[in-house]
Amino acid sequence: MAEKQEDRKVTPRSEDFAGWYNDVVLRAELADYSPVRGCIVFRPDGFAIWEALRDELDRRIKATGARNAYFPLFIPQSFLAREAEHVAGFAPEVAVVTHGGGKELEEPLVVRPTSETIINHMFAQWIKSHRDLPLMVNQWCNVVRWEMRTRIFLRTAEFLWQEGHTAHSTRAEAQAETLRILELYRDFCEQFLALPLVTGRKSAAERFPGADETYTIESLMPDGRALQCGTSHFLGQNFARVFGIRFLDEQNQLQYPWQTSWGVSTRLLGAIIMTHGDDQGLRLPPTVAATQVVVVPIWRKAAEAEAVRAAARRAHDELRAAGIRVHLDERDGVTPGFKFNEWEMRGVPLRVEIGPRDVASGEAVLARRDLAGQAGKSKAALSALAEHVGRMLGEIQHGLYEQAAQAMRAAIHEFDDYGAFCQRLGGEGGGGMAYVYWCGDADCETKIREDTRATCRAIPLGQKTAPGKCIVCGRPAREQAYFATAY
Repeated sequence: MAEKQEDRKVTPRSEDFAGWYNDVVLRAELADYSPVRGCIVFRPDGFAIWEALRDELDRRIKATGARNAYFPLFIPQSFLAREAEHVAGFAPEVAVVTHGGGKELEEPLVVRPTSETIINHMFAQWIKSHRDLPLMVNQWCNVVRWEMRTRIFLRTAEFLWQEGHTAHSTRAEAQAETLRILELYRDFCEQFLALPLVTGRKSAAERFPGADETYTIESLMPDGRALQCGTSHFLGQNFARVFGIRFLDEQNQLQYPWQTSWGVSTRLLGAIIMTHGDDQGLRLPPTVAATQVVVVPIWRKAAEAEAVRAAARRAHDELRAAGIRVHLDERDGVTPGFKFNEWEMRGVPLRVEIGPRDVASGEAVLARRDLAGQAGKSKAALSALAEHVGRMLGEIQHGLYEQAAQAMRAAIHEFDDYGAFCQRLGGEGGGGMAYVYWCGDADCETKIREDTRATCRAIPLGQKTAPGKCIVCGRPAREQAYFATAY
């Protein structure tokens, strides 16, 4: 029996953003809860989004010279303990295996929360000469972090990601690689995922454990909370010294390499859902949509069915031949309105409607998911449908980015008064982003966190603004930073 249309409704975003998010994930059939607390099951439509962004990002990563490899899921516990700051940063989230094969293990094994330690152990075996550098590897894998409060895609005990790791002969080369990946992530998220971002370096308190510097891409969700979408870390020589990675330079002198690591995860799916979705469900960028176009034939009289079906099938075949991911919805027993609602829920970017009048006129009705009501409807000649649809998908991609960017700009505020700053960021839920002068003092950062729950999300690079006064203490401040409550 077909599901009732009222069962497809979701909680309005304005009433309960978290409830809306969960409704959309479940009812659009992106993922489901697993029997293991904090873990999820990717359903085909959700995994298709991951595959699309994974394949595109993989292509871009390989263009930098990095090559894919794979490292073990299990890491000797002693490895994690060798880098004190690293182990302190991950200790609360680590899952440990103590038994295997019915016996207690001689040394417990950590289920990887990240792979710096095991990869650097291997780098020490592989790097002997300056001719071995740069060494650049990337892996696509799962990691486990024992999160206390979980949410589908955003924060789960197990999640999927890519992590890149590189070693270089000079500090300058490693620093340049760190920033190159930051820019790669920024361009990928903005152009391919239609996610507007702010970028910059993290404060010391927010830095990756064991890194000299962490650089970040951050987006602002419609509920006013920030989401860290990816990070690129300049590791300096910290891990090289701990794991004994050394190479002979051109003067035959032993040196420690300079290193980077960087990654994005399935958290990006959450960013796509929250940034673009509305009360009708998903709104997917065409780049990641498993189905970019759905063709819906419409008729009332049985005598009209054959001609309408034939026209719809021709349209489907032409779009597919043009490389467009298209689905023909010929289901009987459900109304066109039900189909419209279902495909809107699933976020399909473009709907093509073909009825008897359209067949007679040689046209089709096109309904864009990024625009509401009649504003999103237009007609196109069936004889030039593929060309028209291809162009419109590009417009939808751009339109989604512009809508999100406009909303993000409107939610970023500048303050010079600490009271007003706290009132805005310290309220219930997320208060948007604040762009303020900060002296860089850890005590001022701690006070902001205690008074508002907001943290330093990013300190933009290359600032050329005149010095100002710290929002907290009033002392001179050379830089401005973004603060927000984060997921």
